[in-house]
Amino acid sequence: MDKRRLRWGVLSTANIGRVAVNPAIQASGNGALVAVASRDEGRALGFATAHGIPRHYGSYDALLADPDVDAVYVPLPNSLHAPWTIRAAERGKHVLCEKPLALTAAECREMQRAADANGVILMEAFMYRFHPRTALAVSLARSGTLGAVRAIRSAFTFRLTKPDNIRLDAALGGGALMDVGCYCVNVSRTVAGAEPVEVQAWATWHASGVDTELSGALRFASGLVAHFDCALTLERREVYEVAGTDASLTVDSGFLPGLGDVAIVERRGRAEPIEHMSAGVDQYRLMIEHFADCALHGAALRYTTTDAAQNMAVIEALYRSARSDGQTVRVSAPD
Repeated sequence: MDKRRLRWGVLSTANIGRVAVNPAIQASGNGALVAVASRDEGRALGFATAHGIPRHYGSYDALLADPDVDAVYVPLPNSLHAPWTIRAAERGKHVLCEKPLALTAAECREMQRAADANGVILMEAFMYRFHPRTALAVSLARSGTLGAVRAIRSAFTFRLTKPDNIRLDAALGGGALMDVGCYCVNVSRTVAGAEPVEVQAWATWHASGVDTELSGALRFASGLVAHFDCALTLERREVYEVAGTDASLTVDSGFLPGLGDVAIVERRGRAEPIEHMSAGVDQYRLMIEHFADCALHGAALRYTTTDAAQNMAVIEALYRSARSDGQTVRVSAPD
């Protein structure tokens, strides 16, 4: 492996790769996008040609057999994350896998065991956590400047217009909570710096069996409660708020802020709101460069798959509650 540059392959021509992650790899200072794979070789060739990728493959296995690929990005449907991550690890590839890492906390642990057994690293692609504004919001929330943090509110919603979208396919791990609600769960846990002890949730279900709207509450041992809602049927909303006894924070466009300068708005009594500014960055590129630094030089991952398993444990509990008309469900700690 060239210690200056991590050589990437991408499993699929998915849109998230095309518009965000692949360009971030190509723009990174320590990575190179060398190969893309599709189940259709013609599609792989067209994609590679259009996006300046040197190699293309008509199967995922063929890409994993390429000795010049050091790491893979996995933006496949949720139900395929675990099998292809494990297969990639067994071929000696480092893996950056889209969120949510797996369908269950148990699958997360199985994926990490495969990574450990083959001496590779594995990370869940929660790109918003690499934006400096996220780090600032977490720091402010935990610093005591807001007083005692007692409530967190978050929302991530958008309107899905294509009835054949994979997010509506239960067999592929679709649903609002898995697609965008996982961000709300993640930011609530990250800001709190703790794990919830119990949850409640209520959902609207599609004919296919997936949730198209879900609202939930996470209760922490400290008494802090995090409320959130997510949907595939509502106008776009993407925000989180942190409320303390002395002040509150609002973070608009909290997960996909774009490339421009962004703010955290602090409100304290009747005083004028304070804007904490963060310079514009490409959070995808920061994620890619961090991962490559860990793979090339042994730097510590910002967060591990233990965090992914804990996020999934909460999501599993939320689904159990939603399917039982909002009954309170205890969160099982991952093994």
